[in-house]
Order: sequence, then structure tokens, then C-alpha cells
Amino acid sequence: MLLIAEHLTKTYAHRRGWVPAAAGRRVHDAVRPALADASLSLERGESIGIVGESGSGKSTFARCLALLERPDSGRVVLDGTDLTGLGTGPLRRSRRRIQVVFQDPYSSLNPRLTVGSTLREVLLVHRLVARDRIARRVEELLDQVGLPARAVDRYPSDFSGGQRQRICIARALAAEPEVLIADEPVSALDVSIQAQILNLLADLRTQLGLSMIFISHDLHVVRYIAPRIAVMFGGRIVEILPPGIPLESARHPYTQALLASRSRLEPGWLVGAGELNADLSASLPATGCPFRGRCPHAFEPCHEIDPPARDIGQGHAVACHYVTTASRSY
Repeated sequence: MLLIAEHLTKTYAHRRGWVPAAAGRRVHDAVRPALADASLSLERGESIGIVGESGSGKSTFARCLALLERPDSGRVVLDGTDLTGLGTGPLRRSRRRIQVVFQDPYSSLNPRLTVGSTLREVLLVHRLVARDRIARRVEELLDQVGLPARAVDRYPSDFSGGQRQRICIARALAAEPEVLIADEPVSALDVSIQAQILNLLADLRTQLGLSMIFISHDLHVVRYIAPRIAVMFGGRIVEILPPGIPLESARHPYTQALLASRSRLEPGWLVGAGELNADLSASLPATGCPFRGRCPHAFEPCHEIDPPARDIGQGHAVACHYVTTASRSY
């Protein structure tokens, strides 16, 4: 197994205010973790998707996987090395093996650096090629993402959103990663451009043998890139759909709601989703299943116990008391 995430948890404290100055400390409200006990594994050359609405914990999970943020607890193991146990220097050297392409190509690039300087910086920092080969390597990277060699002397402002995302992908590839995390890489782009970027990522994964984690709010986009899908809600992975299982076979009520909606996961997205409560502004319950306030099947255990993920067959895992109780009854 190339990458293993074990029981990752991350909580962001919300500052409520100040206690008297003599105390010299801040008071924080207790909040439900942004990421709670999330575990996932990725084989070499595999592609897996992570899907969920805004605030589900997808990006927090991505940042913890790449150690851009350290989780409060849990481990990230890359090819046998526990990255969460490394100091700053060793972690910096190992981090290049996991690269992230972020959602917004407009804010991801330094507007004062040319495309060539952006790519050269990565090659120099990681000392991946000899100095006399850097110019050639920059041209190769641009060609890999479908940009002309003349782009090397131009600035990000000279490019469209789709072209900027190609530059971001080239920058990630410059580090020669083993794992590429694409965090909503097409959501900020025009629909006409999205398919081009998706096809590019799929081609690069095949050509370079990359392992990929593709994050989106759209189940059908994720399925195009990744045969295995993890569905997140409330900071937890609530369902894992294995390869070969059609989306329509999803069992968790939340995943079924995503499929019923077929629209972007924004406030009000659960149009036509039956009895589900679509109030996304409501805070998640502090105990029990995080989805219970919006679930038509919630019953007594859901109020007290956060359900663990259980395999219901063929690697299909679901974290739902209702589903696992029904499965055991057959």
C-alpha cells in the first residue's frame, strides 16, 4: 500500500472572546471536529475519489494527507514512512512526494513570477535535475499539460482560468510526486473547460503511473476519474463505494440524497430529496451520527452513537446504524 491514513482527526477552535487580561488566555467554544477518525488507503497507481458538500471535511482531509496541516491525532504513512512523526527537515523532503492541485487557479499562482520561474523554483528547491537541464525540463512540463513553450516568459495574468490550472498541474508534476491530490480542480472553471482538465488529469495518471486522490462535490465527475469513492459528511467518511459497484447501489441516506439531487452541493441543493432536512446552516449534533438531524431513517442508536464504518460486502463500507442493522436482519 502506497499511502495509508489512519484515524485522522482535526479540530479548529472557534474563538468566542477574551477572558480578563490577567488570565492571559483565550476561551474557545467546543466544536465538532472538521475531520473525525478518517481512514483511507491508496495503492500505487490507484485513483480514489472523495465527494461531499461544502464543509464536509474534504479539503481538511486533503491538507492533512499532504501534511500541509498536521492532524491532531492519527497517522499518514507513505510507502512505510510515518510522515506525521517526521521533523521539519525530513518532512519537507518527503512532502514533495505528495502534491496538491488546489481549487482556485487564480490565487494558487504568484502573480509576480513568470510561468518559467514558477516551475524552475520547484526544480531548484528539490534539486530534481541538473542546472543545465532545467530549461529543457520546464519545456517538457509545459508540453505535458498542453501549453506551448512560449508560455515560459509570460505571467499568470496572461492566461485563462483553464490555462492557469494547467500551470498549477505542471507545477505539481515538477516535484515528481507519487501521489497527486486534486482538490476540486475544476469547480472554479467554465463548464466548457472542465472536461478538458478532467481528461488531462486522467491521461497524466495513466502516462505517469500516478496515484491520485480526486476531490469534488459531484459524484458523477468523481466516478469519471476514480473507480473507488469515499463519501464524506460532517468530517467523517460515511460510505466507501468500491470499483464495480454502480452509484445507484449506494446505501447511506446521505449518498442517496446526493444522487437524487444531481445538482451542485450548495445551500438548497437537496431539491427533490424527499424528507431530508436541507438546512445546511444548522449546526451538527454534538453526539451520535452527524447526519441524524437530516436523515429520515434516524432511530434511537443514531442519537447516542456515531456509527463506525462496516463492510456490507465486496469492500462496500457504510457508517450507518439503519443500513447495518437492516443488512444483519437478512
